Amino acid sequence: MNKSKTIILAAGQGTRMHSQKPKVLHQVCGKNILDYVVEASKESGINDIGVIVGYQAETVKESLPSEIETILQKEQLGTGHAVLQALPFFDEFQGNLIVLVGDAPLIRPETIKSLMLVHETNGYSVTVLTAEFDEPTGYGRMIKNSAAELIKIVEEKDASPEEKKVKEINSGMYCFDAQTLIFALKELQTDNVQGEYYLTDIIEIMRKMGKTAGTYTTPDYEDIQAINSKSQLAEAEAVMRRRINRKLMDSGVTMIDPATTYISSQSIVGQDTILYPGVILEGETAIGRDCTIGANSRLVNAKIGNSVSIQHATILDSDVDDDTNVGPYAYIRPGSHIGKHCKVGDFVEVKNSTMADGAKAAHLTYIGDGDVGENVNLGCGTVFVNYDGKKKYRTVVEKGAFVGCNTNLIAPVTVKEGAYIAAGSTITDDVPEESLAIARARQVNKVGYLKNK
Repeated sequence: MNKSKTIILAAGQGTRMHSQKPKVLHQVCGKNILDYVVEASKESGINDIGVIVGYQAETVKESLPSEIETILQKEQLGTGHAVLQALPFFDEFQGNLIVLVGDAPLIRPETIKSLMLVHETNGYSVTVLTAEFDEPTGYGRMIKNSAAELIKIVEEKDASPEEKKVKEINSGMYCFDAQTLIFALKELQTDNVQGEYYLTDIIEIMRKMGKTAGTYTTPDYEDIQAINSKSQLAEAEAVMRRRINRKLMDSGVTMIDPATTYISSQSIVGQDTILYPGVILEGETAIGRDCTIGANSRLVNAKIGNSVSIQHATILDSDVDDDTNVGPYAYIRPGSHIGKHCKVGDFVEVKNSTMADGAKAAHLTYIGDGDVGENVNLGCGTVFVNYDGKKKYRTVVEKGAFVGCNTNLIAPVTVKEGAYIAAGSTITDDVPEESLAIARARQVNKVGYLKNK
C-alpha cells in the first residue's frame, strides 16, 4: 500500500452530551473514545497521525500520546474547515490521507485497511467509508449515477425527499489522495443551510476536476456508529463490551453470562478462568489461568496469579499470587500484595500491606500498613491499629506467628517469628520470638453480686 497519514476530527464540544467534558474524552469500556480511533489508525499501519482539536483543546491534547500532532481549529465552521486547518500537516505529502472522526470508537483497523485497499485498487481520488442503514435519518446520503459511480454526498438537511430514500449513508470517514485533496479544498464554499464548509462537497469538486470517487461499504455498520449523546455512549459501550467478551471467550475464558460481565479494553484474562455474572474488571487488570472470579467482584488495576479464587470481593491496585483464596466480601485496597496459598476471608480488609506465602486472615480482620510473614495466622477480629490521629505506622508480624482472636496490634509494633498472642490482647510492645504475649486484665468473678445489688 501507499504511504498514509491520518487526520482525526475531534474539535467539537458535543452539546447533546450535556457535559462540560469534551465529547471525545468520554469513556467506553474504560478508555477515552478518541483513544480507540488513534489505536485503530496505528493498528492499521498508520502511525503519522494528526488530531484536530478545538473545544478544551489543551485538555484533549494532554490526553494524547506525545507523538500525536494536534492541530487547532479555533472556530468550528464545518468538517471541510477542520481539514483546511490541517493543511500544514500534509501539504507536501504524497500518498493516502485518511480522515477519521474522533467520536466513532467502534472503527476497526481491518475496516481502515479495507478502505485503503479499495481506494488504491480502483485508483480513486477519494473513497468514502459507507454503510447501509434501514433507518438512515440524520445521515448524509450517497448519491450515485446509473453506473453506480459516486456523484455527491447530500447532508440530511439539504437532501430532497427522493434523496432521503437512499439507505447508503456517509460515515464521515474517507481515504483521499492527499495532493488532489489540497487542490479541491481551495474550491470549498459555504452555500448550504448551515453556512459551513462541508467536506462532503469535495466529491462534486473532484468530479469537476475529472477525478473519480468511490465507496467502501463496511459489512458491519457498527464500525461507523458515532456518539452524540449519553444514550449513544451506552450503545457503543454495549457493542464494545460484546467485542471484548467475545475475544476473551474465543481465547479460552468462560463467562457464565457475558451480557452482565464488564471488562475494560485493557484487561487480560487467562485460559480456563471463569467469570461469574456481575464481574467488573477495570483499568489494566490482569488475571491468570484457572481462576474463579465470583459474582459481583470488582477488580481495578489488579494483578491476579493462577488458580486464584475470588468471591464477592473488591481488589484495587493490588496483586494476588497463585493459589490464594479471597472473600467473600473481602476488600483489598491499593498498595497491597497477597502471596501464594494465602487466605483473605470474609469481611477482611487489607490496605497498603503485604501478606507472605501461606498467611491467613479468615474473617473480620483489618490489616492496615502491615507486613505479615509466611504462615502467619491472624485470628478473627484482629486489628492493625495504624493511625494515631496524625501519622500512620507499620505493624510487622513475622514468620509463623499466631495472633489470637480479638487482638489489637498498636503500631509501630513487631511480633517476632513464632510468637503467640493470647486472644483479647492489646499489644503495644514488641513480642519476642517464640514467646506468648498476654495483654488483658485478669478476670474477676464477683460471686452473688446481683443478689446483693
